[in-house]
Amino acid sequence: MNAPERFELFTLAAGEKKISYQKDTKIQNAGSFIVQREDHTLGNILRMQLHRDKDVHFAGYKVPHPLEHCFILKIQTTPNSAPLKAFESAIADLQSEVSVLEERFKAELNRKRGTMDHSAYM
Repeated sequence: MNAPERFELFTLAAGEKKISYQKDTKIQNAGSFIVQREDHTLGNILRMQLHRDKDVHFAGYKVPHPLEHCFILKIQTTPNSAPLKAFESAIADLQSEVSVLEERFKAELNRKRGTMDHSAYM
């Protein structure tokens, strides 16, 4: 068939950059990030995190085509910030939130394991 190899969905080609940035020449304090080998999952969560930033006027993303494994994230900020700064801040905040979620999950899992009746399995 003409379907791409499965590894092509997540493996970067030689010399390909994961994230590239292009400043918008028509709109002040705006730019676009092209994120390779990612999809709606990351695009939407980044967009939502950017909406929490008071210095972000606009944040939106699109997937150019279903067979292209990338998304384009557009950001416009106030003069107090810059798209690159907002993007980096959103990623750092998401990493922190995921770490907290992981810690809470592990703590709850350990708590559940401690209260399980193991005699039923023996």
